[in-house]
Amino acid sequence: MADAARTDRPGLPPLSPEVLADGRVTFRIHAPAAREVLVWGEWEGHEVPLTRDEDGVWFATIGPLVPDLYGYGFRVDGLSLPDPGNTWMKPMRSPTTSVLEVPGRGDLPHDFRDVAHGDIRLLTYRSGALGRLRRLRVYTPPGYDDSAGRYPVLYLLHGAGDNEATWTDLGRAHLIADNLIASGAAKPLIIVMTDGHAYVEREWSPEGRRRNIDSLRRDLIEDVIPLVEGRFRACGERSNRAIAGLSMGGGQAVSIGLNHLELFSHVAGFSSYVGRPREAVAAALDAPEAVNAALSCFWLAIGEDDFLLDDAEAFHQELRSVGIEHHYHITSGDHSWRVWRRYLAQLLPLLFVEGPA
Repeated sequence: MADAARTDRPGLPPLSPEVLADGRVTFRIHAPAAREVLVWGEWEGHEVPLTRDEDGVWFATIGPLVPDLYGYGFRVDGLSLPDPGNTWMKPMRSPTTSVLEVPGRGDLPHDFRDVAHGDIRLLTYRSGALGRLRRLRVYTPPGYDDSAGRYPVLYLLHGAGDNEATWTDLGRAHLIADNLIASGAAKPLIIVMTDGHAYVEREWSPEGRRRNIDSLRRDLIEDVIPLVEGRFRACGERSNRAIAGLSMGGGQAVSIGLNHLELFSHVAGFSSYVGRPREAVAAALDAPEAVNAALSCFWLAIGEDDFLLDDAEAFHQELRSVGIEHHYHITSGDHSWRVWRRYLAQLLPLLFVEGPA
């Protein structure tokens, strides 16, 4: 019989997740009519089957897990669901992912530390380029409100299915920046996180992806950058603008950045989906000298177990064959936030410094 202290909660779902002191995690979901229940997550092995007890509660214990944040969810007879017992959700357009934290020793780059902290501001704006209301989040560094100085800006893009909140709520970009600024490893900066789903019709087709990048490009150039530089004390020179992103957002950052060297001096992609063929960056590939002269930092990274590794490797070889200078890193890890948080922590110290990174 299931543990009553953890499942006998009238009107509430079973306690889940339960993070144990040794780093193991127990998951539970009440699904008496289900034939199969799995829990998937950002850990080694990814999918784990659950066992059903006599009360219709399915349960499994995994781990111990390395201290970190983990996205996870259930598959109930093939249907993807967030954890009904967990109110911590990953910000997504169609939420199916819950989040848990296995606490550690405070040495992760995204841990909350006893340092000065910046602010996150939510803005709603009318996009003239797209003809509708949109939202973005803006991180301002510690001391912003008490200073008169201007700050460089990083435009940071999310992956497919996510939204403008994911880089802070799950990526903890603000805490990564706080910690690096406090240690002196990174310069104080503004980080702008906008919604990368700018074209929503047939967006997963090749034509839809092309239109999505073009729509985001127009929104960014015509609306977001003017809004940020008019509303905040942001430096307006290209030498003080960077663009980066992960997965879908990495491809967007690379495409927009390489096609608008008049706007950006730093470009980075994490697990980037650039696509094949690469018409989106053809002009840059044909002008390597101009790219090298314009970019202070062109940084690419991907995990050795990432399903986009072959595509990333092909893009790296193409850049190298035409002589475009860039840093390319293959690291441990797969296509997950545990990797991307680490990449952001590695990138921020390289931004807005003298000379090439």
